Amino acid sequence: MKFSQFVYKRPDLTQIQSQFKEQVEQLERANSAEKAKECVEKINRIREDFSTAHAICMIRFCMNTKDEFYKKEKDYFDSASPVMDGLVNDYYRALVDSKFKDELENVYGKQLFSIANLAIKTFKPEILEDLIQENKLSTQYAELVSSAQIQFNGKKLTIPQLRAFALSADRTVRKQASEALYSFFSSNEEKSDEIYDRLVKLRTKIAHKLGYDSFVQLGYDRLTRSDYNPQMVKNLRQAIKEHLVPVVTKLRDKQAEQLGVGKLKYYDLSVILREGNPRPMGNEDEIVLRAKKMYEEMSNETAEFFNFMLENELLDLKSRDGKYPGGFCNFVVNYKSPFIFANFNGTEHDVEVLTHEAGHAFQVYRSRHFDILEYHWPTLEACEIHSMSMEFFAWPWMEYFYGEKAQKAQLVHLWGALNFIPYGVCVDEFQHYVYETPNATPKERRKLWREIEKTYMPEIDYDGNKFLENGGRWHQQGHIFEDPFYYIDYVLAQICAFQFWIRSLTDKENAFRDYVNLCDTGGSLPFTKLLNVAKLSSPFEERTIKFVTEHVFNWINSHA
Repeated sequence: MKFSQFVYKRPDLTQIQSQFKEQVEQLERANSAEKAKECVEKINRIREDFSTAHAICMIRFCMNTKDEFYKKEKDYFDSASPVMDGLVNDYYRALVDSKFKDELENVYGKQLFSIANLAIKTFKPEILEDLIQENKLSTQYAELVSSAQIQFNGKKLTIPQLRAFALSADRTVRKQASEALYSFFSSNEEKSDEIYDRLVKLRTKIAHKLGYDSFVQLGYDRLTRSDYNPQMVKNLRQAIKEHLVPVVTKLRDKQAEQLGVGKLKYYDLSVILREGNPRPMGNEDEIVLRAKKMYEEMSNETAEFFNFMLENELLDLKSRDGKYPGGFCNFVVNYKSPFIFANFNGTEHDVEVLTHEAGHAFQVYRSRHFDILEYHWPTLEACEIHSMSMEFFAWPWMEYFYGEKAQKAQLVHLWGALNFIPYGVCVDEFQHYVYETPNATPKERRKLWREIEKTYMPEIDYDGNKFLENGGRWHQQGHIFEDPFYYIDYVLAQICAFQFWIRSLTDKENAFRDYVNLCDTGGSLPFTKLLNVAKLSSPFEERTIKFVTEHVFNWINSHA
């Protein structure tokens, strides 16, 4: 069924509460493992219906944030989702307390119970109104960035459209585009600061109500991180500071030399080649047709998957007024359908975001056979391995998108991926500070951001831009507002994706087989055990950071 034919119906929360309560009580009273399993299955069917409606609503809202119907439905889910979380929490309690827990664990695996135990810690009925308010504040930020209509070259542009000009080969154009972009965030600085300050204080209040010292560990528990902790992440940041940051700084000098500029400015950082980063050939539709050919040649598994996506119109890629500016993949469970959402802008971003989100979609397509929602997706850092690795597995087909500039596109992709990591750990360290010091003022937060930037990205020169020099760059990063502590997942996953890339250079067949096995495993194991399935070294080991940094640097150095 095509996405336009997917039926949306607002869930009846009163009816769901009644059905849920009945099944949870039956699970608690179950007199056999079979009866307990039957209750779990009925509960999951209720959850699947709710999840399906929520996913359709979110996708259609993001497709047009001005759509009054779906704006109202999004508001409804902002309030309804925390109520649903509370019901699921009741189910989790009954599950872990079941006298048939061992039998159920044999059926569903230990990971479900690990997720359940963490979820129980993160919810109490008394935080329900706080969670509703948290959702509404996050929506305020999403609507703010979606509303951007920035005047440039005589036109009003959305943020993704403007970013295309910020990648221009003409230094004057990219400087003007970058200044226009940050002037939007500067003019909304007070509003963004207010939204974020309220979010930080609200999340801290929620943490205290749940018995946490701060939001930091609650943030980790919300993300169901069962096999690593803030100290391990701190050690990771330290290893990156020691082994990777100096390499990126060294390559920045090479980048400046290639661009023919005496010193890189902030508006130069994303442009690697003097003639500009290679841009894919053709429009959105032509890029999709080339992707179809690529996935049909890549493997039988990817051919089946991508043709399913095309036949059912499960991609929305064109940038337009009112469309949410990000890129994501969602899963509509009752239709067993992933959905890819992006904003093409005519730059290399288009190929990267398509292959990135296709990695997410391929994984959940391969995991859709799981009977329980918890296993359709793994934890987020593992999800990002699927997406970032797919970007690299697409390398042999870059000629389809870039023609004779294919190798230059590979260079820009790999170099950009390495350059990202210092920024990624900067975002993470900033968030740890924010939630460890929740009463800091917005001005103190911006000052701290600037200090952290200088640690991980000492080469940045903001060329007199006061908004950026005063520490405002993070205002553009939606994850900081909407998904606290998510961002380090990109760093963890990038280090893993580099390993798949290194292996694919000499043994593509086995590397891809391990990748498919990882996708097939879904969320049935925690992060570090999924690394074993994929035959990847842990990014928490210092030697892993040194290994991938050396390989990536050598390749860039020999091809630049």
